[in-house]
Amino acid sequence: MKSVVIKNLPLFNPLIKSSLLCTNLPLSLRFSLSNPRSTTGATYIRRGKSTAEERHKRAAVRNTVIAPATIVLDRFFIGTFVASLFAFAFLYVLRRSSNDAIRNRSKKIGRLVVSRKDDSGTGIDVIIVGAGVAGAALAHTLGKEGRRVHVIERDLSEQNRIVGELLQPGGYLKLIELGLEDCVKEIDAQRVLGYALFKDGKHIKLPYPLETFDSDVAGRSFHNGRFVMRLREKAASLSNVRLEQGTVTSLLEDNGTIKGVQYRTKDGDEFRSYAPLTIVCDGCFSNLRRSLCRSKVDVPSIFVGLVLENCELPFANHGHVVLGDPSPILMYPISSSEVRCLVDVQGQKVPPIANGEMAKYLKTKVAPQLPTEVHEAFIAAVNKGNIRTMPNRSMPANPIPTPGALLLGDAFNMRHPLTGGGMTVALADIVVLRDLLRPIQNLNDKEALSKYMESFYTLRKPVASTINTLADALYKVFLASSNEAKTEMREACFDYLSLGGICSSGPVALLSGLDPCPLSLVLHFFAVAIYAVGRLMLPFPTIKSFRLGLRIIVSASGIIFPIIKSEGVRQMFFPCTIAAIYRTPPQ
Repeated sequence: MKSVVIKNLPLFNPLIKSSLLCTNLPLSLRFSLSNPRSTTGATYIRRGKSTAEERHKRAAVRNTVIAPATIVLDRFFIGTFVASLFAFAFLYVLRRSSNDAIRNRSKKIGRLVVSRKDDSGTGIDVIIVGAGVAGAALAHTLGKEGRRVHVIERDLSEQNRIVGELLQPGGYLKLIELGLEDCVKEIDAQRVLGYALFKDGKHIKLPYPLETFDSDVAGRSFHNGRFVMRLREKAASLSNVRLEQGTVTSLLEDNGTIKGVQYRTKDGDEFRSYAPLTIVCDGCFSNLRRSLCRSKVDVPSIFVGLVLENCELPFANHGHVVLGDPSPILMYPISSSEVRCLVDVQGQKVPPIANGEMAKYLKTKVAPQLPTEVHEAFIAAVNKGNIRTMPNRSMPANPIPTPGALLLGDAFNMRHPLTGGGMTVALADIVVLRDLLRPIQNLNDKEALSKYMESFYTLRKPVASTINTLADALYKVFLASSNEAKTEMREACFDYLSLGGICSSGPVALLSGLDPCPLSLVLHFFAVAIYAVGRLMLPFPTIKSFRLGLRIIVSASGIIFPIIKSEGVRQMFFPCTIAAIYRTPPQ
């Protein structure tokens, strides 16, 4: 049998065994690739009997030097190597991205956990939801008191609103008391010295009773957005006040106690903030008030707002109220060259703006009732087309005392904006709250704090309920009606204010917040009703006049008593009989 020499055998080919078995060698041949001493290819061994000649030939083969094997690369090797390299790189990037995502989630969770320190008193003291007039003013006030404050506001950019533009003198006095009077400077704010009332071609001038006050004390009218931005700047100037843009999605509650809030930043990240006290003042559209008060919101009408440019009002530095048909019309300056006009439309529907029905209504129904001095500017504003609407809301304060939380501003209490009393009520509430919190060093005793803070709801009543009741009652009196008793009441109100003296200064002092006395309000309201009845008895009383007079008294009672009931008779007229006023602060 002839010997077989295997050349050019690639050691790295795994199919070598199967390929060798396919040769034309005798079945008695077996090949082995396991010889550790072979570096040239392979050796073979044949078992069985052999002659001397064959042994001699095998010896000759062993002594023969075999040339090194030539390695031939597989034609798919380069492609396989490149594909494997790309696969390795892809898996590496994928794994790294996954690790980054895990680290980011861990970081967020870590920040949420760290914020729990606020609950132990090592972080913030007060969370304020909302940075409007109430929230920004409160943040500055509590910051000055040394509290660490975290303010979360949905949008920190300047807003363009058509309400919240008139601050009554009583509100300006509270602004001075809070050290925020410079916020009405450098925004082109206008001094307001009183009101002018128009009806059926007649008018009366009703100045504020400011004789006993400093010359700087007066009302102020301005662009609401400019005023709010100044308040925010004032609050942010304090190192212990932090303003952050974000949307509070929920209050964090634990066993009936509010521990803080959960909010979402403008980037979409979710965070939690903890504090001993959370104050919600996120405005009339608040989505957090449901758990903190029994909210019953009434929408009696809608304001249609325009800006009259380069318009001279009949009485400079005065607000103007036109007792129109069917609803009142307001005008007041908001800058040196602009006048705000608000047309009240009853109900919750207004003529559509897009198809021109609103413009037609304003030109044909409203414009003829306005003073001639503003008629041209009003038509120009309607033609310009910048017409906006705003629902008028009324909601009595009906809180659910909740440990760790408090409501403030329009989120808590609203009245018809006819008298412009909203900001005055909010600023007066802030003064009450500041004085209540001042003696409390540690806010973490939530049980004691919540009982003490219930006093806030009683102490605020005399001012708030007076302004609320007057605004809602006056709006109902000023409405045109087919009811003869209500028409007589409307006429009598205009004539009563025309009498001057206490008949005009008393109601204006109530409206302006300079003398917020509930008893005085009730006396003046029924004085108007009695004045209306008295006129009917002249020159001689008749059965018809007696009947109409009785209807006037019933109508007046039907207007004011339900409002007083919703405000709370005891809290409004007899607050000193409520024990919460006399609670001492927790130690």
